[in-house]
Amino acid sequence: MEQNLFSPVHRPAVGVRFLVRSPRARADTAVRLREWLAAQHLDTGQRGPVDLSASSTALRARLRCAAARAWAPGCNTLGLSRILGLEPDSPVDLQREIAIGLLLSPVAFDFPDFDEFESAVRIRMLTVEAARRTVLDFAPDAIERPEDCWDYDARIGFTVRAGHNLIDALRKATQPDLTGRRYAFSCYRATEYVMLLAIAQEAAHSHPSLLMRIQSLAHQRAVQSREFHEVYLREYGSMRSPLPLRYFVPGDRVWFRNPDAVSAQAEGYEGSWVIYLGAGHFANFWQSNRPFTLTSKCIEIFHWRHAVRTDAEGKPVIDEDEVARRVADSLTDPAQTRAILQRMQRARAPRGVFDRGGCLDTTRECARWIRPASCDIAVPAN
Repeated sequence: MEQNLFSPVHRPAVGVRFLVRSPRARADTAVRLREWLAAQHLDTGQRGPVDLSASSTALRARLRCAAARAWAPGCNTLGLSRILGLEPDSPVDLQREIAIGLLLSPVAFDFPDFDEFESAVRIRMLTVEAARRTVLDFAPDAIERPEDCWDYDARIGFTVRAGHNLIDALRKATQPDLTGRRYAFSCYRATEYVMLLAIAQEAAHSHPSLLMRIQSLAHQRAVQSREFHEVYLREYGSMRSPLPLRYFVPGDRVWFRNPDAVSAQAEGYEGSWVIYLGAGHFANFWQSNRPFTLTSKCIEIFHWRHAVRTDAEGKPVIDEDEVARRVADSLTDPAQTRAILQRMQRARAPRGVFDRGGCLDTTRECARWIRPASCDIAVPAN
């Protein structure tokens, strides 16, 4: 059965699980977790919003039902910042929003220990920070990066030049405040660079030898597309067990699917990959000062079907000016906006199916474990 945004599904929170078996390790983890949650104004006492419980195999923390209903009815996290009066630009408030999002999760976020949990939160914060600073030109088939630190070979993709630091190279490629220039990307590749930057930054802090392996590989060849997903990311939710459609945690990588068969044939318009920034906003890599809302993103994708053109080579392309004009018109017409959202803000159909479903994916992606004792990022040898 399809879900839509106008009939939210209510699910009990599962939250965060620490897979610690020894009683002493569970007790130590509980102490550290209580202190960390208290710093986020999330009390674990009997009257607090967080339920902390232990079994013989795990320690679990989740938002109590009353807090979940008040803060995120229907597991809708898009309004968390507004409901709780959080400041989107505050790192402290961003960390709190991430914590609440994880505690609200309808599927378990498993961690082997508290250190891994801390790294996961930091990676999400670093992902949001990088996504906010990323400004690019949309050109899926263009081949360009900062020439001082990147090389290109059609067989192996973009590589970081010998002697250059991966973190600096990723920043230069995506953050024009450092170079004065915007480089051409697809949205898919842009999310890879943003997430790899966050992973590399956290590795520099908590697992330097992992960073060395990641950087060594970046000197040899690109890791991208399916391989990038398999090496660096963890997917949660599924088509069979979909996440609530308005459940997002800051730092998630999110896919919006284009459900129109014709416009989806245009290169780069099969869908749209973004990063959830928190406070109801999704990264706009082309105009960073105008992040998407769920409404504006869905309306944009809907109007791709009305802007299909044919280029000189006979290939379908999208007229972005026409899309922008139609989006602006739709946003000033409440009836039209509601009709589009009822059509688009549903769970997507399976790949290859275009006669049903909306544009919302049933899964999200985040970074794998990164700490030395539990790291499951398997960097290829070459």
